[in-house]
Amino acid sequence: MHPHTAFRSDDRALHEALIEQIGFGTIFAHTPDGPRVAHTPLWSTGDGALQFHLARGNALTRHVAGHDALAVVNGPEAYVSPRWYADTAQVPTWNYVALELEGPVRQMDPEGLTGFLDTLSAREEARIEGPAWTRDKMGADDFARMLGGIVGFEMEIKAWRPTFKLSQNKPDADRQGVIEALEQRGSRALASLMRELA
Repeated sequence: MHPHTAFRSDDRALHEALIEQIGFGTIFAHTPDGPRVAHTPLWSTGDGALQFHLARGNALTRHVAGHDALAVVNGPEAYVSPRWYADTAQVPTWNYVALELEGPVRQMDPEGLTGFLDTLSAREEARIEGPAWTRDKMGADDFARMLGGIVGFEMEIKAWRPTFKLSQNKPDADRQGVIEALEQRGSRALASLMRELA
């Protein structure tokens, strides 16, 4: 993560929106076999906790509960060419949005996991046109069998480390050149964030 203070944000609502909109991230933790990573859907409870689930056979599943872990949510990113600046005697860089979350993890009970899955599927189904899928579309035995294949976790977020690297350290004319180039190249989400946040 870039250490420049211009790229930091203390806006918790913005952080929560990033988790909500992306909905997916990476969990890192140390295990007896060394560092491990898992990729998983994420849900912020809105009160300082992050919920996720892992396959029962995942290398992290047996070791993450009771320990600190790191979650990373990656937002839009794109290469930035110096030719988009008024002064091209600069080096290339990368603009990006990322959020690191760190804290202790506990394992959820089956009821908590079921509630998390219902909430998660409702969020994602609302983004798709047509009648929403709900778990009542499958039999209770089928759901119980599928539920047995995963383990739910909740992280108490002790540290929020956001980076919104959106050319804030550049003159307005350079930033506008980057925004226009990103829009032309199809990186509209990043260009939009540059317009709105920096």
